[in-house]
Amino acid sequence: MVRRGWVAAGPEVTAFERELAARLDTEAAAAVSSGSAALELALRALEVGPGDEVVIPTYVCDALHHAVSRTGATPVLADADPATLSLSAADARARLTPRTRCLIVPHAFGLAADLGPLLALGVPVIEDCAQTLGARLDGRVVGSFGTLAVCSFYATKLLTTGEGGAVAGPAALIERVRAARDYDERDDLAPRVNAKLSDLAAALGRSQLARFDAFVARRRAVAARYRERLRGVACTPPAEAGPRHVYHRFVVEVERSPDQVQTTLAARGVAARRPVYRPTHRALKLGGYPEADRLWARTLSLPCYPTLTDGEVDTVAAALREALA
Repeated sequence: MVRRGWVAAGPEVTAFERELAARLDTEAAAAVSSGSAALELALRALEVGPGDEVVIPTYVCDALHHAVSRTGATPVLADADPATLSLSAADARARLTPRTRCLIVPHAFGLAADLGPLLALGVPVIEDCAQTLGARLDGRVVGSFGTLAVCSFYATKLLTTGEGGAVAGPAALIERVRAARDYDERDDLAPRVNAKLSDLAAALGRSQLARFDAFVARRRAVAARYRERLRGVACTPPAEAGPRHVYHRFVVEVERSPDQVQTTLAARGVAARRPVYRPTHRALKLGGYPEADRLWARTLSLPCYPTLTDGEVDTVAAALREALA
């Protein structure tokens, strides 16, 4: 690809978009420069802007809040669902107003959210598949349920292009995304950004897509081994969820401070961390999100990625057993 002299957006991006749309079972996909850009461009494709509200979970990374804010709309935080760790449908319903324009629903940590009650709220849903590409719910692939889906291909994600992302959905909406991701050679001066993905990055993404099913299979094998090795340990691992879970993270609940456990594990050479740096409402000094607060105070993410060996899984499990003894 480099030899043919084309490294900016070109035929590799076009092919990557076609393959992503097929993977997500959507009409079309637009590759962009990051997952954050994908969120913002998805919102703009739905014509979200000043005066609108967008319901997002508080137990999530800050990218969602930033993307909504950049459109001029107001992010409205909702609590976490204790079963899926994603957006609580009951709390989201309580926070709907006549100004609610859409919901952003992340499938948290690799587990497909329970979309039925969220879709039933009657407002457009953007599925955030940054951590759940390849999961299936009720026989359908995650990303095919909502009005739009977004992906992230950052270095730590299930599939990486180094930096990168995508928006997938109906062809008419994806054309709006394409129109907004490239500012040059346009007849009008409508707001646009330079959010293209390069052919170099797309080629890396395509090579990973070809091996993606093997990546997911290995993650599931790692999760199964963790469950086996953590029997009797004072923690609660994620429930076995079959095709709904692709284990972007292996999140366990512990009955003591995650910071304390993290420090103890680090002394044994094991890197673990809270799955969310801190809930968004804490940065805003807000209350009223008890489940998000509980999860933040009790959950820890263990190493989980395709190149993790069985021996390394056993080492992590043994270290956690000692840390929680």
